[in-house]
Amino acid sequence: MKFKVSFALIAAASLTACVSSPPPQQMAAVQPQGVEGSWVDPTGIVSSFQAGTFTTRSSDSNVLMASGTYVNVSPTLVEINMTSFARANQPRQSRVACMLANPNQLNCTLDSGAQFSLARRS
Repeated sequence: MKFKVSFALIAAASLTACVSSPPPQQMAAVQPQGVEGSWVDPTGIVSSFQAGTFTTRSSDSNVLMASGTYVNVSPTLVEINMTSFARANQPRQSRVACMLANPNQLNCTLDSGAQFSLARRS
């Protein structure tokens, strides 16, 4: 009887080992959310959004061109209050409204009406 019980346990353990487990799921690429991160305009100027702080720097010398703050008005709309240092002797305050067209494109309009787009930097 002990032999039959031992054989049954061994057989059950063997069958359990043969049952295949499901294949590991591949991790999907994480899509960035909101505007957090680095963005670039067509001329190569880099803008960064990080925890409510906005900066823009030149791509060649990393000189600070503008800085300010931003707030998420909705999941796809961001308002930026910034000071531009493009003219060193005349810093200029402005507001910018940006709409997240898709996870990799941000369309922006300055309070002066000028428009520009930024592409997410990878």
